Amino acid sequence: MPGIIGRKVGMTSVFGADGQNLAVTVIEAGPCVVTQVKNQEKDGYKALQLAFGDKKEKNTSKSLQGHFKKANTGPKRAIVEFRDFGDEFAPLAELGKEVHVQDIFIEGDWVDAVGISKGKGFQGVVKRHGFQGVGGQTHGQHNRLRAPGSMGNASFASRVIKGKRLPGRMGTDRVKLTNLKVVKIMPEQNLILVSGSVPGPKNATIILQK
Repeated sequence: MPGIIGRKVGMTSVFGADGQNLAVTVIEAGPCVVTQVKNQEKDGYKALQLAFGDKKEKNTSKSLQGHFKKANTGPKRAIVEFRDFGDEFAPLAELGKEVHVQDIFIEGDWVDAVGISKGKGFQGVVKRHGFQGVGGQTHGQHNRLRAPGSMGNASFASRVIKGKRLPGRMGTDRVKLTNLKVVKIMPEQNLILVSGSVPGPKNATIILQK
């Protein structure tokens, strides 16, 4: 599916055509550079590899430096492959060509946003899984309001079954939000405004798919 790579700028609100105030996320989408074109004959499938965001050459491996030089561009931070571009995007299938947000999306499109969620660190079961805690302070309870409670089986199994919801690391997961509406496109600033929120903190890398 066609798409583009961007950077999350932040959230704001705009007024829609009917006067309704809409919460939107501002994403700096592109310009991206086509760093590889894959086809059915050579690779077994059609795809465009796009790169976004400048990166220092000293922090880039020699192999990647050569890969970017083939496309006549400098090192990039993010590389994403988008499969099955339609025939309408054939003019973009050129090594080294810049892809802008208006080349892929128009206002009113429905898109999916992929990103890495905010990291929360090590969290307990109340915050991580929505547990309510053990309960009140009667019947001998003391400082147990946020505890997970009983977690193991009796004599049979005599262990905690794998997959049980327990405290642990929360966040920094790959998250995909579907059916976000493109509210506005600002081609001069390479900005796209999509309805609602997208995963990740500010300046996070976001993948938009059509």
